[in-house]
Amino acid sequence: MIGNLPLVIVLGATATGKTDFAIALAQALNGEIVGADSRQIYRYMDIGTAKPSKAQRAAVPHHLIDVVDPDATLSLAEYQDQAYAAIADIHARDKLPLLVGGTGQYLTAIEEGWSIPRVPPHPDLRAELEAYARAHGEDALHRRLRELDPEYAARTHPNNVRRVVRALEVCLLSGSTMTEQQRKRPRPFRIYRLGLTMPRTELYERANARVLAMMAQGFLPEVEGLLARGYARTLPAMSGLGYLELCQHLLDGLPLADAIARTQYNTHDFIRRQEVWFKGHDNGILWHNSLELHVDDHITALTRWLKES
Repeated sequence: MIGNLPLVIVLGATATGKTDFAIALAQALNGEIVGADSRQIYRYMDIGTAKPSKAQRAAVPHHLIDVVDPDATLSLAEYQDQAYAAIADIHARDKLPLLVGGTGQYLTAIEEGWSIPRVPPHPDLRAELEAYARAHGEDALHRRLRELDPEYAARTHPNNVRRVVRALEVCLLSGSTMTEQQRKRPRPFRIYRLGLTMPRTELYERANARVLAMMAQGFLPEVEGLLARGYARTLPAMSGLGYLELCQHLLDGLPLADAIARTQYNTHDFIRRQEVWFKGHDNGILWHNSLELHVDDHITALTRWLKES
């Protein structure tokens, strides 16, 4: 699968301006965008996930957005399959694929060609493991993972119960560890990596402002609509930034101002975790300050790079 098929990756933490930047590149370079965002895959969840607007999607075709309903799951293996299919389709039409997003696992699985375990979810086992974590604590569940797959456990925080549960599920059902099953295949693409960043203080301020803008756009009614459709607050989709906190406001009486403040604080924490992932999986990212971006310069550089193939 090694070849010269070009793939541009635009990545960065939340609120760094990836969407507008990638659209400008795609418009100039005859490109299409493949989403790498684990929240934008869900239908009916538009404002809180900062999906590209209808106008933006009309300007440049987008793939891997609105793929499943909020009560469905899309495994990492399924995402990888669909992303590879979208990229192949874009290449077949002589267009340039741009993989754009901030979900580290999605980006790295595509770039590094992870061989992902095809172990389907097992609801009963997941419920048992989640109950164990509630009864004995997240650290106790993580210790079970360390016993079975110490390498993967070392890369997974105990607080990330969903990932710990998934890793245990794979081990217990397949007899093979997540580490063994996530071996890399040769990358099939020639990759140009663009990372957007900015000083942490400015980024936090921008993230705070974005949360307020989402509220003004109707984020709260969006969450009310999801609950009215019957999507339970316990669904993984509803654990996303803002959705969890606004459910606490609507269902538990948390004051709205507190829900907004919690969303902003949790967004800061999420940004830190995104940056840690990118640092640990940096295969040659060209980092640029979002506050000093000159799109035309990047279009020129990419045009030159494409001619080198």
